[in-house]
Amino acid sequence: MTDFYKYHLFFCTHQRDDGTPHCQAHDAQNLREYAKQRVKQHKLKRVRVNNSGCLNRCALGPMLVIYPEGVWYQYTNEHDIDEIIDSHLIQGKIVERLKR
Repeated sequence: MTDFYKYHLFFCTHQRDDGTPHCQAHDAQNLREYAKQRVKQHKLKRVRVNNSGCLNRCALGPMLVIYPEGVWYQYTNEHDIDEIIDSHLIQGKIVERLKR
């Protein structure tokens, strides 16, 4: 049996009100929505884009992790998201410059 999803992306969209670092301070929710839209535009099947709670890498944020490989990425803008989708999801190549 094959896995239901080929790729499962978890975007930390956690927000803190105490002034400590958090991914949502870097517009993580909007960039997750952008990723979701781009996956649909590319008509990528068996790819799921989800919110997650804190991934415990707050100081690096914003962060996402892609399973099943367990590859962690730090991204900052739509260009980074496009590169992750084009390289990792479509071509199967890890984006080394964003890997953490």
